[in-house]
Amino acid sequence: MSSWVGRTAAEIAAAVREKRVTPREVVAEHLARIAELDGRVGAFRTVRDEAALAEADEVGVRPDLAELPLAGVPVAVKDNLGVRGESTRNGSAATPDTPAAEDHVTVARLRAAGAVVVGLTNVPELCVFGTTEGVYGTARSPWDLTRTAGGSSGGSAAAVAAGLVPLALGNDGMGSLRIPAAACGLVTLKPGHGVVPADIGHGDWFGMSENGPLATTVEDLRLMLAVLAETAFPAPGERTPRRIAAAVRSPLAGVTVSEPFRTAVREAAGLLNGAGHTVRRAEPPYPLDLGLTALRHWTAGTAVDSAELDPARLAPRTRTHAAIGRRFVRSVRTGDARDRLRARLLPFLTEYDVLLTPALARRSPAAAPWHQRSWAANVAVNTASSPFTPVWNLTGWPAMSVPFGALPTGAPAAVQLVGRPGTEADLLAVAEDLERLRPWARLAPLHQEADR
Repeated sequence: MSSWVGRTAAEIAAAVREKRVTPREVVAEHLARIAELDGRVGAFRTVRDEAALAEADEVGVRPDLAELPLAGVPVAVKDNLGVRGESTRNGSAATPDTPAAEDHVTVARLRAAGAVVVGLTNVPELCVFGTTEGVYGTARSPWDLTRTAGGSSGGSAAAVAAGLVPLALGNDGMGSLRIPAAACGLVTLKPGHGVVPADIGHGDWFGMSENGPLATTVEDLRLMLAVLAETAFPAPGERTPRRIAAAVRSPLAGVTVSEPFRTAVREAAGLLNGAGHTVRRAEPPYPLDLGLTALRHWTAGTAVDSAELDPARLAPRTRTHAAIGRRFVRSVRTGDARDRLRARLLPFLTEYDVLLTPALARRSPAAAPWHQRSWAANVAVNTASSPFTPVWNLTGWPAMSVPFGALPTGAPAAVQLVGRPGTEADLLAVAEDLERLRPWARLAPLHQEADR
């Protein structure tokens, strides 16, 4: 491993600011890592080799170099956000291959902070599903290349976990940051509504989708989130005891949770309790119709995003998803299901500061051609593996995925932290406690053994 590949974003930015290394040197080493490994990982749809080096040179001569929080840090961007001069394909053959005229606001903020965009990452078509594969390739978990990197920010997560970049930008409409973070051993935060600009697709899936960072440490996560939100999230000077509810029951009726993820919650609860927090076993009052509410919003969002695309160029699972969703668009726009859900859950998250749950219900699904399989098969595998994430998109409240524990194969397990509106800093503080109490492996040792 070279001297800068594998370093944290905070370490790289400090070195660039202090002129111990140039942005070009940092970016060139990461481009070499991508060339070496991405054929196995499948993180990137496109890599900006020459453009990234040219932009690194521009960062190196900026007069404000010494003040840039992400000076010279290579970043990857999910392929549903505009990067000036590059097409935004959103994982689909139906989207136009037209270069974006300008950066998405989040990309512009990263560049203003000194980051260098090295490429756009693979997503499932229209970012619908929790596995990442399609016409542009398959993104695999660097911890086990026989397993999907998750979705829909799967390429972004795979890129960070493989050490191809120290940070990546993704977004989350039904778990699309937290699912791949959990599958790839990363830390991420889906911010609450309005904290980071969204402007994703055609209406952000009715305001449920949020942009956010993928990182290997809470420090790096905090750093990138501050840039995206243009708001400081300083580490707490003193550790504040919090009331934490630990829950392991699936929010979706009939979905079972595997023992490694249940164990992760129990062990995390024990560590947090020992660190001075008050942790109690308590299950949120999830409504029985939560699954139907989630399905209506999920499919309706795809119906809106696909309305101007040629259905003949969409994969069958996407066409079916959109067709089902068209019947729900009006009721989703005018209904009060999300308001009722918030009203039901807010008393619970007023009694407790943080909710601790499994991030997933079971290991990541196989890295398979799911885009060629039926809609029902895709919905079934998504529901079985990730029932804990969609509810917090419906409420619009902040939620994190934090690596914790391990699967029998040695791949990481993960827990989810959830808070009421405006508690991103509290979630980061609890995640930092978990990182301190049980540090995780930052990068995956790439291997191809089957998950047995």
